[in-house]
Amino acid sequence: MCRCHFTIIHDGAASTDPPLFLKYQWFCGDISLSNFIPIPDATDEVYWPKHNDIGKVLKVECSLTLGEMVYPPIFAISSRISRGNGIPKVVNLEVHGELVEGSIIRGCAKVAWCGGIPGKGVASWLRRKWNSSPVVIVGAEDEVYQLTIDDVDSSVVFMYTPVTEEGAKGEPQYKYTDFVKAAPPSVSNVKILGDAVEGSTIKGVGDYFGGREGPSKFEWLRENGDSGGFLLVSAGTSEYTLTKEDVGCCLAFVYIPINFEGQEGKSMSAMSPVVKQAPPKVTNIKIVGDLRENSKITATGIVTGGTEGSSRVQWYKTCSSTLEENSLEALSTSKIAKAFRIPLGAVGYYIVAKFTPMTPDGDSGEPAFVISDKAVETLPPSLNFLSIIGEYSEDQILTASYGYVGGHEGKSVYSWYIHEVEGDSGSLIPGVSGLQYRITKEAIGKFISFQCTPVRDDGVVGDLRILMGQERVRPGSPRLLSLHIVGNAVEGTILRIEKKYWGGEEGDSVYRWLRTSSDGTKKEIVGATTASYMPSIDDIGSFISVSCEPVRSDWARGPMVLSEKIGPIIPGSPTCHSLEFLGSMIEGQRLNFNAVYTGGEQGDCTHEWFRIKDNGLQDKISSNDFLDLTLEDVGVCIEIIYTPVRKDGIRGSPKSIVSDLISPADPKGMELVIPDCCEDRELIPLRKYFGGHEGVGEYIWYQTKHKLEGSELLDISNASDVVICGTELTYKPLLKDVGDYLALYWVPTRADGKCGEPLIAICSTPVSPGSSICVQCAQLGTYTSYAGCAHSPPVVSNVCVKELSSGIYSGEGEYFGGHEGESLFSWYRENNEGTIELIIGGNSKIYEVTDSDYNCHLLFG
Repeated sequence: MCRCHFTIIHDGAASTDPPLFLKYQWFCGDISLSNFIPIPDATDEVYWPKHNDIGKVLKVECSLTLGEMVYPPIFAISSRISRGNGIPKVVNLEVHGELVEGSIIRGCAKVAWCGGIPGKGVASWLRRKWNSSPVVIVGAEDEVYQLTIDDVDSSVVFMYTPVTEEGAKGEPQYKYTDFVKAAPPSVSNVKILGDAVEGSTIKGVGDYFGGREGPSKFEWLRENGDSGGFLLVSAGTSEYTLTKEDVGCCLAFVYIPINFEGQEGKSMSAMSPVVKQAPPKVTNIKIVGDLRENSKITATGIVTGGTEGSSRVQWYKTCSSTLEENSLEALSTSKIAKAFRIPLGAVGYYIVAKFTPMTPDGDSGEPAFVISDKAVETLPPSLNFLSIIGEYSEDQILTASYGYVGGHEGKSVYSWYIHEVEGDSGSLIPGVSGLQYRITKEAIGKFISFQCTPVRDDGVVGDLRILMGQERVRPGSPRLLSLHIVGNAVEGTILRIEKKYWGGEEGDSVYRWLRTSSDGTKKEIVGATTASYMPSIDDIGSFISVSCEPVRSDWARGPMVLSEKIGPIIPGSPTCHSLEFLGSMIEGQRLNFNAVYTGGEQGDCTHEWFRIKDNGLQDKISSNDFLDLTLEDVGVCIEIIYTPVRKDGIRGSPKSIVSDLISPADPKGMELVIPDCCEDRELIPLRKYFGGHEGVGEYIWYQTKHKLEGSELLDISNASDVVICGTELTYKPLLKDVGDYLALYWVPTRADGKCGEPLIAICSTPVSPGSSICVQCAQLGTYTSYAGCAHSPPVVSNVCVKELSSGIYSGEGEYFGGHEGESLFSWYRENNEGTIELIIGGNSKIYEVTDSDYNCHLLFG
């Protein structure tokens, strides 16, 4: 190896160094140091002399470029090239090519032969998986290698050993590549294998490429001869069995390559030749079913070249377990039906089925035979089917039928049962032992079952079979079998209907009573819609009939029936058929009565009201048409006696009714008024009570500075500036009440303690001060109470003089008449002659005796 080195010295002139570029070129020349010839591609700092360079001199030129300045080249000359040791050496090893599955890569080695004659080196390729040692790829011994699927996700190693013509080997060198990637999935050489004949199985194949194959998709499509399009007939499998639908068509096989990662490639397809029709053939014939008497068996097989529906089957029996065509005894003719029920005559024999494959056009193939594995077994007595025929409706006939197997039938046992609900044990219907049962009314809404126990002619008894009816028994359509009127054709006498109903449970049948006058006019009687009717005065002289429309409990209706007429209706004796009170049996209510009269034209009937006391005695109250209940009636009973009277004066029997005890009304204050109020005069409110006997009510007197009205009065207990001043019925106003208003809160209470709504009243004027009767008002005659008036002055009473100390007296008295103002006081002096003299200056309650008062009486006023 030759390496050149040039030292560049900076002159320091520039403040900043521009970039410096060095360019090399190697030359080869003889020892005369002339005629140097450039060596191609030798432009690096290092050069490996070749065999042809032995004995020559090398020259290397270095061109300098500093910034934009290009300097003349400088050079160096080597000594004479001498022969090397002859052992070649790999200078550089590279692998070129795309690392993708299927690509061709090439190993390139740069060798220094070191004096040896270049020969053919030894190349080999290795494969290295992740975290494993390289493994030699068998057969990969050339410098060129095509990547395969085994290389995917592996690193390929190129190993090269240089060898000279003399046989000298150098050290082997290795070059590792990156991991190889899988190629995109693709498929080639797609084709269809197998004969295109109906019934054959064909297979689609192709050469997959592109990593590990994943769930590639396969599709089979049938060519449509009319439209030229294709119809998908199968997917998911590479095999396909040709059917009759494919005959005359070509099939296309589509291969959609998908790699292990799910990537899908371009699909490829192949076409089959036209599918040919196969001759009718049957394979895999089997006898399916239980080989017992009366069991149903079926012959099955796979038909190709024809259809199973067109093929025919004939049944035989044989004594031998080995199929011998000459020993077969026919049990049926050749039929298209494949099912066969084993008759009693086949018991103990083997069953043989002859299956003849056929096309819809009538072409037949070779028949095939199949024999049963064992002989037909006999059965114990049993029923293979059980049915009930008929309508599950009242009065309808149900007929049971069954199929018997197990030898020859003897006297099998039948019975019919009624069930409340499905699944219960039911109850036996007595008297019914045959195969028919007429449904009675008792079975409506219930279930019917038929039970049969099979019995063979030798007495062997089989298992009981029960068949439950599918629905509950429905009632029959409603209808009347008869309709009559029972009773006397007399006014006031009740006529009743006598009928015979049929059709389930009767509901609310519709009745209409009709009146037929003497001229034959028929008219419906308004309001007469029940099963009974009482002829009235309007019916006298007419005929009565009734129509009935039967109605079942579920509202189903039947045809209407009209009864025969009864009559003519004659008048009855005057009678009160019913008598009742109208109104509430409460104090304060008004009682009326309602009487139903019959017996010809009504006259002046009488009625009387009585009060029945505790001792049973009656007090007549009145003969009015009504009675207003009062307090006197509370706690007693009221009786009314009604006497029916016909217009011709004939009287009927009186009829009376007695009420319950009359209840008191709820306590209620009807009126509450407070008269004018005066100081020290007892105040008795004017009130009116209603509601039984009054008890002790609640009374609360209130004092208020101003007159309350409206809602404020109603809510007096919560009003401001209101003071309770009394809790009795009466109240005497005091001095503190003068000038204020008084209000009374009254809760009316019955004697039994029940309370009514409270009443509240307030006086119209404030409480006036007390006084004696005003003289002026007395003269005019306008006073009506003890209350004061504008003219009445205040009064004083109990005026007296008390000695406080020697010579000092006090005048006292009781003031009455509102709040005392500046009352006037006077002292008088009375001498022995009886003369009274006003003492000047004595105008206070306290008086001190002077000299002028000796031998005199003192008077205080």
